[in-house]
Amino acid sequence: MARRLPSNLADLETTLGHTFADKTLIERALTHISFLPGTPAVGPHYQRLEFLGDRVLGLCVADLLCRTYPDATEGELSRRLAHLVRRETCLEVALEWNVEPHLRLGKAERQAGLGQKEALLADVCEAIIASVYLDAGFAASVELVEHFFGSKMAEPGRAKRDAKSELQEWALGRALPVPIYRETGRSGPDHAPVFEIAAIVEGFADTQGSGPSKRVAEQAAASAFLKLIRPEGQK
Repeated sequence: MARRLPSNLADLETTLGHTFADKTLIERALTHISFLPGTPAVGPHYQRLEFLGDRVLGLCVADLLCRTYPDATEGELSRRLAHLVRRETCLEVALEWNVEPHLRLGKAERQAGLGQKEALLADVCEAIIASVYLDAGFAASVELVEHFFGSKMAEPGRAKRDAKSELQEWALGRALPVPIYRETGRSGPDHAPVFEIAAIVEGFADTQGSGPSKRVAEQAAASAFLKLIRPEGQK
């Protein structure tokens, strides 16, 4: 049988605005595999709930966006959706919920600071959303998501496109080939590399970007290209 930690989930339920009829659901959402004997791949821990919660969150946010922005294009809705369901936003919500003290972790993992890991907190946020969905249905999960994610829709930058997406739209809008990205150099040690990437658009000078990963460097190169083609001060 799984070990149990004494915990009072009443304050978390108050924060969520939801009292669980089935307490095992929220307990499972807060349980890391290290808390269970034998660390089973499938068991009463958060991972399967996180899988479900990711899908429930996406549907709830899509529904919320369609109701809030009835005149928005599919492209704008997609960009807003991507920013609202991303890991960073789930982390923000998990911190608002003060999830960390309620996490059920193995002793060694807790001492190692696993409960403060951003990826785990973001995943547990999605698991909690799934636990509300299973406990009380879709309407309850919509209410939860609308309350904690809805306020973030209008925050500056939430609908902002990333540089690569914006550059691709710019090129396609002018009947140009899709931009390509080419690695032009790499420096630094293996554990901390710096990549140099060129953004290449037919008929224009290449622009360069650098970063600790190819993805970051590509975004930097695309951003440099956008700055090159825009008049000063234009967003």
